[in-house]
Amino acid sequence: MSQMIDRACDLEERHRAAALARWSATQTPRANQSAHECHACGEPIPEARRAAVKGCTHCITCQEKIEKYGKA
Repeated sequence: MSQMIDRACDLEERHRAAALARWSATQTPRANQSAHECHACGEPIPEARRAAVKGCTHCITCQEKIEKYGKA
């Protein structure tokens, strides 16, 4: 009986780890891949900025606020 419980726990742990890995992959930005919307204000990031600044996650206005005040 205890072996069945151990196997069930192992299986559940593997399923949880796989689910967390899938979720985590959708949450972390890819290196050099810019966001389409600003993470601070939600406004679209212009294509020119996305092309010029690889991996950007904020619009120009919010990025300036972050650099000046430490937050958007």
